[in-house]
Amino acid sequence: MQTCTRYLGGKKFESLVGGHRVVSDQPMSEGGAGAGVTAPELLLASLGGCAGHYAVEYLRARSLPTEGLHVYVSAEKGERPARLTSFRIEVDVPDLDERQRQGVWRAVKTCLVHNTLTTLPPIEVVVSGDTQELSRRGCTSVAALPHQ
Repeated sequence: MQTCTRYLGGKKFESLVGGHRVVSDQPMSEGGAGAGVTAPELLLASLGGCAGHYAVEYLRARSLPTEGLHVYVSAEKGERPARLTSFRIEVDVPDLDERQRQGVWRAVKTCLVHNTLTTLPPIEVVVSGDTQELSRRGCTSVAALPHQ
């Protein structure tokens, strides 16, 4: 899996993800233009989308209704270092009994993003100026997408 993110000015970034464009920015109260979601909000959305996927797969495998499913994800912000300190995933699915809710709970706990966050993977940071490498990785294709 890979994404490419480029700086657009101010506090705004554009990421290419599987041929889709995602814009992130800071709110106006933080010096941004509010032109997109913040990076931490994207993390919460990623967790919510993954949790929802696993919940729906569980429900479909058992021919249970998926209508009305909502996933709410929240997090607390910590300091020193700045980070998200705790996450809460709430999956709301109407018309399930307790056994089925426990099954959804177990399914959501196997979500790829959930497991990534709970196992603390190493993160390597590399700083380079190799524009040929960026082009080889397809990073310049972000500019080829129409701006919104």
